[in-house]
Amino acid sequence: MIFTPYIAYKLLPDNMAQHGHDEDAVYQRPVYARFRSIVDWCVVHRRTVVATTAALFVLSIALFKLVPQQFFPESDRPELMVDLWLPQGASYAATEHEVKAMEQALAGSDDIVSVTSYVGVGSPRFYLPLDQQTPNINFGQLVVMTKGEESRERVLTQIQNLFETDFPLVRGRVSRLENGPPVGYPVQFRVSGPDDRKVAGIADQVAELMRAHPNVRRVNSDVGEQVKVMRAEVDQDKVRVLGLSSREIARTMQIGLSGFATTQFREGDESIEVVARLEQAERTDLGNLEDVKLYLSDGRSVALSQVARLSLEAEDSLLWRRNRVPTITVRSDVEGAEGNDVTAALQPRIAALTKTLPLGYSIVVAGSSEASASSSAAIMGVVPLALVLILVLLMIQLRDMKKAALVLATGPLGLIGVTAILGIFRVPFGFVAMLGVIALFGMILRNSVILIAQIDSDLARGCSLWEAIVESAVRRLRPISLTALAAILAMIPLTRSTFWGPMAWAIMGGLLVATLLTLLFLPALYAMCYGATRTPVTNAQSEIDSSEVLPCAA
Repeated sequence: MIFTPYIAYKLLPDNMAQHGHDEDAVYQRPVYARFRSIVDWCVVHRRTVVATTAALFVLSIALFKLVPQQFFPESDRPELMVDLWLPQGASYAATEHEVKAMEQALAGSDDIVSVTSYVGVGSPRFYLPLDQQTPNINFGQLVVMTKGEESRERVLTQIQNLFETDFPLVRGRVSRLENGPPVGYPVQFRVSGPDDRKVAGIADQVAELMRAHPNVRRVNSDVGEQVKVMRAEVDQDKVRVLGLSSREIARTMQIGLSGFATTQFREGDESIEVVARLEQAERTDLGNLEDVKLYLSDGRSVALSQVARLSLEAEDSLLWRRNRVPTITVRSDVEGAEGNDVTAALQPRIAALTKTLPLGYSIVVAGSSEASASSSAAIMGVVPLALVLILVLLMIQLRDMKKAALVLATGPLGLIGVTAILGIFRVPFGFVAMLGVIALFGMILRNSVILIAQIDSDLARGCSLWEAIVESAVRRLRPISLTALAAILAMIPLTRSTFWGPMAWAIMGGLLVATLLTLLFLPALYAMCYGATRTPVTNAQSEIDSSEVLPCAA
């Protein structure tokens, strides 16, 4: 508003004013003449144009479900995250062995720059949206640095094949880095209920439904495998008579099995626990545990078997609770589809299963669908305020409620182009594309304001309503088209971006269609709302060449 006029004043020649009388002649060129006849036809058949546009808008909403849905596009960084989960109870040495085996399998690859391994813990947060894992001695993680995006995809396929053939003892997963809030597995369903066993049974049913989908891969849950435990049923009457307690019995059993930390030894800035435990031969023979001595206050001792009955049982190694309710999350990766689309396809079957559940049990959608809905709700929460601010600005600019409503009516029409271009090129619609649609809404409103402001200007100059509507569209054809074309061309380089690509495609398709509708639909809608009628041609005017347009009276 300031710099451009100043540059024009400095750069344009002084004799530009001599060409002012040619302004109307410019709009007699063949391109403008053809466009004038198109706009005139739209104004004449205004009801047909408005009804057709409304039908296209409704159709675009109906067909939008065919557009792939996603949360955030995956990162284009070259790293791959490789997770290896051994069965619960696996030793640190066993986990380290599998991690080193994976390192050796990847050694010598020309696509890999480096491999960094972690045993028992995951990688530190070197990347903000990194999906960090719970530390556990049966968990190992590798950060594989590749040479680029193409090399990354080749290495990803190689690692997936290794998990299928060479690592039978490991539940493995290889994934690209994420953009946006970390989600982990894209498809997730949370099963909750008061009873752990029933929740596990329902989770198995959900897993079977997920495996039936052709795009689902590597279905698993976050519940730990069952592990063997030594359980002691204590005779409390005998224990009290002997002056013992259940706590002392538990400590004695812990010393006999795994050891008991008695103190700490400090060396520099590190502290090392001192663990008292039996020798290995005695620790590994569970039969000797019954003969472990419990020392009484008077120095005598009794065997553990005299006050407790020992039994070897199995129990869940890991239990999760959400809002204090036992919860199991069933999850999976996807291949050849987006996580949101797979979740949507599974929901009817999951909903049918939910109806059969006992009271108090539920299945809730999680994963990328839940995160996407949460992010969308956060944006939609401020939409009413944004619309109020836009309406206030339109009222300040146009000073007419009906005209402001006409401008707002053109904003959503960009969805026609968004649906068409995303559906044709199979570009997923996610959070980033949603930002593009919001920006597109503002671009469309700007063009509509420009056109209506031109109509008001022509009416103020004495033009008839019909002539003002048609000629304003002709006069604004070039500036509106050029600004739209500039925005569309600026988006082309971004279409190759993994992150910004969906936004660029949405703006390109939406702006292309919306610009056309602004120049054709808005004149028809304006004429219908204000009842424009063609001015009768007088005898004097009939003698004038039909190709010539008279300027409006001053």
